[in-house]
Amino acid sequence: MVITITGAAGMLGSRLAERLLADGHRVRGVDLRPGPGVAVVGDIRDPAVMAGALAGAEVLVHAAAALPSYPDEQIRSIIVGGTESVFAAARAAGTPRVVHISSTAVYGLPKVVPTPETHPREPVDTYSRAKAAAEEIAERHRAAGMCVPILRPKTFVGPGRMGLFSMLFEWAEEGRNFPVLGRGDVRIQMFGIDDLVDAVVTVLTAPEEVANDTYNLAAAEFGTLRQDFQAVLDAAGHGGRVVALPARPALTVLSTLQRARLSPVYGRLLHKLMEDSYVSIDKAGERLGFAPRLSNRDAILRTYDWWRTARHDRPAGSPTGRTSRDPWSQGLLSAVKIFF
Repeated sequence: MVITITGAAGMLGSRLAERLLADGHRVRGVDLRPGPGVAVVGDIRDPAVMAGALAGAEVLVHAAAALPSYPDEQIRSIIVGGTESVFAAARAAGTPRVVHISSTAVYGLPKVVPTPETHPREPVDTYSRAKAAAEEIAERHRAAGMCVPILRPKTFVGPGRMGLFSMLFEWAEEGRNFPVLGRGDVRIQMFGIDDLVDAVVTVLTAPEEVANDTYNLAAAEFGTLRQDFQAVLDAAGHGGRVVALPARPALTVLSTLQRARLSPVYGRLLHKLMEDSYVSIDKAGERLGFAPRLSNRDAILRTYDWWRTARHDRPAGSPTGRTSRDPWSQGLLSAVKIFF
């Protein structure tokens, strides 16, 4: 098939392009940044760019997005405006199937765990509101007759992932302890990038009556945040331990630092780390026959192994925080690590 991927230079888009090319498909990647899988360098909000990228395409995978750390107006423009542009172009080109990569962020901070797909969208910040609005756009086109699989992955990790994980890895490599809010006994589900790629490939060719639905995607096996972070500290081999911080005072301090742009830890993440956060993946198993292979621990340790080599390959002065493939600037947190 001819498959167009938006966000093809990103972590998911680049891994997906590699997989599809290996499977014998023709891939046309679109991104603002050049990269190995990027055939069209341009903005998804530009109708001419998307018209050219979709000419003759049989499937579109819409993976382009903004990070929660972006300014509010960029989040809305890229996620909501970008999704409007992408779907309008797909309809004009007659693209029969559009796989929309959403996020479990649309649930906000749900009290119901495991959270099913039937849980209402209850966004709590600019990012989750934008992702919810993008889903509404996708659903509108689905209702108009387009086949639109909507995939809601939990935070996905694996080779290529930096972001906030680079802070954990850096502190572990330096032999430091690593702090968690409270006891760290909350269960936070994640998802291996290779499992996410498998899921996308599955819906590319699934029968329309199966693909044309909304699915949670996440690891089937996961422990507590303390257990997952401790696995990284153990792999570093320096005897580092997970250290509990008084939850409410630490939350207040980190929230203040984030508002002052002195910490990359954004508000919804802080609150998410205070409660269990996991979703039901039964529907994906029953309807798609999809079963993730990697546990939280597997995915995080694979990422750490990759990071140990990749961090030495980054040129001096490389950007930070623009994509999930960049390490995020730790701000004031880099100064307090001496206490751990």
